Amino acid sequence: MKKFLCSIFVITLVLSACTSSDEGGEGNGGDNFDRSAMLENLADNIIIPAYQNFSADVTALKNATSSFIATTNEDNLNTLREAWADAYISWQSVGMYEIGKAEELEFINFMNLYPVSISNIENNINTETYNLASAQLQDEQGFGALDYLINGLADTDADILAFYTGSTNGSKYRNYLTALVERMNMLTNEVVTSWTNGYRDTFVNNGGSSVTSSVDKIANDFIFYYEKHLRAGKIAIPAGVFATETFPEKVEAVYKGDFSKTLFNASLSAMQDFFNGKHFDSNTTGESFRTYLDFLNTIKGGEDLPKIINDQFNTARTTASGLNDNFSEQVKSNNNLMLETYNELQKNVVHIKVDMLQALNIIVDFQDADGD
Repeated sequence: MKKFLCSIFVITLVLSACTSSDEGGEGNGGDNFDRSAMLENLADNIIIPAYQNFSADVTALKNATSSFIATTNEDNLNTLREAWADAYISWQSVGMYEIGKAEELEFINFMNLYPVSISNIENNINTETYNLASAQLQDEQGFGALDYLINGLADTDADILAFYTGSTNGSKYRNYLTALVERMNMLTNEVVTSWTNGYRDTFVNNGGSSVTSSVDKIANDFIFYYEKHLRAGKIAIPAGVFATETFPEKVEAVYKGDFSKTLFNASLSAMQDFFNGKHFDSNTTGESFRTYLDFLNTIKGGEDLPKIINDQFNTARTTASGLNDNFSEQVKSNNNLMLETYNELQKNVVHIKVDMLQALNIIVDFQDADGD
């Protein structure tokens, strides 16, 4: 009996040693890593500044919309487009934070669900009977709907302006455009106010080891966004990875045309910066998933896991550098490069969803609906 127990003890030590070297030790609050310091860095130096920057750009978008409505001409249309583009780029730095008020409001679904339903948008405009707070109207608002309304109504600026100046429906188009931007501004203010009026402390002080802790939740949000919105939404779905055909009409900012690559690069960089704890709009770094993995001395195949993850981010960026600025045209002309970009993105799914979460002892709280 003693020999049996001794064997069990030896086996346990071996398994513990393997876990320590390959997966980074106990993790999940039992490893002496200062999780609160990491959460402070994420909240104070990355998340809140990114939201505040986004809020300022949405305010500029609202002001540009008001000017366009007041004086509907080509100059103001172009100013509106510039404000929309600036806010859309800023969005790429906050879309991954589906936690707290953003989760409660389904912020991402109301702000950036695409492709949008053109028939429903036109019906809303014509009937003027819509409730933008309804989850059933998520694909009829946000950045995608604005893309259609300022870039996709017609082939020329003169024809687009005619929709807003026409005596029959001009006021209806102006009203819908205004309603969309005002709702985006309202939702953004709610999320930012929540972070600055109490939720920041809730987030930082919840550094425990349960599935509802801030570390576990933000890690899952990070990975879910990487899989569903970066890898799938921006690349895989238009490229037809999960289907037997391609969908060039499903790229982000499809009506703007030459903007989808810019949005992809902004999102990819924001995700890598978050992993590394890089302060928003600064080269300073702080505690992060990378430093957590470094603390645990996490090794995979004889190489530091954080280096593997960063190298794969960079490889995906290098592969994507050859893509057309217009992903829709890329899908049509040479979809293989889209597929190659997807493959490089997919490799990091294994590194962050499997290797990183195992090292941190965090359980995945979602299922990938893409079937891959």
